[in-house]
Amino acid sequence: MDFDFEFFLFLGTLVSGGIWGGWRLWLRKSSEAKEPIVVEYAHSFFPILFIVLLLRSFLVEPFRIPSGSMMPSLLVGDFILVNKFLYGIRLPVIHTKVISVSEPKRGDIVVFRYPSDPSVDYIKRIVGLPGDRIAYYNKRLYINGHPIPLKPLGPYLGVGQNQRYNGAMMYEEVLGEVNHRILIMEGQPSVEGEFVVPKGYYFVMGDNRDNSNDSRYWGPVPEENLVGKAFLIWMHWEPSHPSMVFERIGTVLN
Repeated sequence: MDFDFEFFLFLGTLVSGGIWGGWRLWLRKSSEAKEPIVVEYAHSFFPILFIVLLLRSFLVEPFRIPSGSMMPSLLVGDFILVNKFLYGIRLPVIHTKVISVSEPKRGDIVVFRYPSDPSVDYIKRIVGLPGDRIAYYNKRLYINGHPIPLKPLGPYLGVGQNQRYNGAMMYEEVLGEVNHRILIMEGQPSVEGEFVVPKGYYFVMGDNRDNSNDSRYWGPVPEENLVGKAFLIWMHWEPSHPSMVFERIGTVLN
């Protein structure tokens, strides 16, 4: 169990609901009795906390992109929405799946709890499904012995904090039914090797291939660590550029 925002949101909902419900069911002596101030606060906060808990636990959750590991698909300063229903309904806090909905697909951008520290959320792209043999050599991805198609698009040109990757080569990569862009830094060393994805696990990589801490370094992600699928950029804001980038608002992720 992680003592994170979700835990305290759940605790706040439980406490406020318990105080308000307890007063109404057992502690109120008559219908004319005035609610104590603590019950008034519980009465006010409980519906709000309960609705936020339901939305955040079972439907969508917002995240902010703090690093460039998913460039050029996601930029530092992007605010995204994550679909938490798609991969199944899980109980809040303990994250036990109670209803299966669908399985993750190759190419999905996913938020997950970092296996080495589940209190930290990571975002990467699924490249390997259970049973796949993944290889990465000479900056080229291979799945089950087949090289993944790449189409060169030219040098990357970014702004703000993302300028640090200017000059990286941008390619279009095809993963299943998903066409997306990746960055490769020619001449920069990267980890290589072959990996077999165990049952119940997923192999993830960042789109910024030479600047991503991903499954190549620490292994695949257990299915129970998946939080949801990223599907939309709803805002972009950089402290170094104190103006909103409106053209990224509403961008559907693939």
